[in-house]
Amino acid sequence: MTPTKKPAKRIKQVLLFIVLVFIVTAGFFSYNYVKTSLKAISVKSEIVTFEVSKGGSLVTVAKSLLESDLIRDENVFVYFAKYKKLTSLKAGIYKLDKAWDVEKLLTVLNDPTAAVSKDILITIIPGDWAKEIAAKIAMKTSITADQLLTLWNDDAYLDTLIAKYSVLSADIKNSKTKVKLEGYLFPETYYISATATAKQITERLLAQTQKVYEAHKSDFLKSKLSKHQVFILASIVQFEASKVSDMKMVAQVFYNRLDKKMLLQSSVTVCYALYDYKHWSDCETNSTLDSPYNTYKYAGLPVGPIMNPTEAALDSVLNPTPNDYIYFMADVYGDGTVYYAKTYAEHLANVKKYLRK
Repeated sequence: MTPTKKPAKRIKQVLLFIVLVFIVTAGFFSYNYVKTSLKAISVKSEIVTFEVSKGGSLVTVAKSLLESDLIRDENVFVYFAKYKKLTSLKAGIYKLDKAWDVEKLLTVLNDPTAAVSKDILITIIPGDWAKEIAAKIAMKTSITADQLLTLWNDDAYLDTLIAKYSVLSADIKNSKTKVKLEGYLFPETYYISATATAKQITERLLAQTQKVYEAHKSDFLKSKLSKHQVFILASIVQFEASKVSDMKMVAQVFYNRLDKKMLLQSSVTVCYALYDYKHWSDCETNSTLDSPYNTYKYAGLPVGPIMNPTEAALDSVLNPTPNDYIYFMADVYGDGTVYYAKTYAEHLANVKKYLRK
């Protein structure tokens, strides 16, 4: 008896049908995904300041737009820009709206008259060191990082700044510091002319520091610390704590240790002394490092600020939360909660409980 070919044929038809269904379904979902990705992020207007750097590629801008929560998918943005022939993005600072769809965003970014400013945008974030700030400026201007760092250590120039800005004092001219203006380059977003000189940029940053100082001047005058010491301690507090409530607690802990003539023993000062480390544990394991910044080795405050503190950190040093704790530690392997202790035994118990790996 001859075997029938009908079952084999039917199987092929079923498989073909399944493939077609898969293709149609995938196409449907892909179409909807792309359609959704081209829509505006929000139905409500929300303006975002956005910078297109000179020479920035379409892919780079797409990534930045995604990070700024202005688009849903960077790849869809890039492909759509090419499809619409809207790839000639113009450098500048823009006010973009989250209620705009991708086509509207591209239209604006391709318009040479749409930028609100031809200035460059430089953002100094809490935690930036002077050398990192110099690198950021160098990336967007013709000024090199070395030129800025040299200027920030130039005593003759610092004298002119001290005469101009009352927030500065002769205390900053300490030859043992890494960068003499460290601590006074205020964390903020700045609009700066692309043709600005190193001195003009420096003084733009210092003007903001002066503004914050003026706002808290009465507290500075009441402090038992000098202006420079306030900035030094605030820089440590900034490095040690992220929440304002903890900044205020930590500031008081350091005051308590200073009052008792205890070493501050802050590992973040070792981080700055190292000046180049891969993990915070490097700071913990180098507590014997011979550096005027190392508060495990030398009493009192370090030789200078170890980063550029925010207004919140400065206020925390000027107005700490009263407490009688001597120790603290952060749960770096957990949620970052800071735990305080009055005795070394309590502190060791916290370390054992929370510094788990």
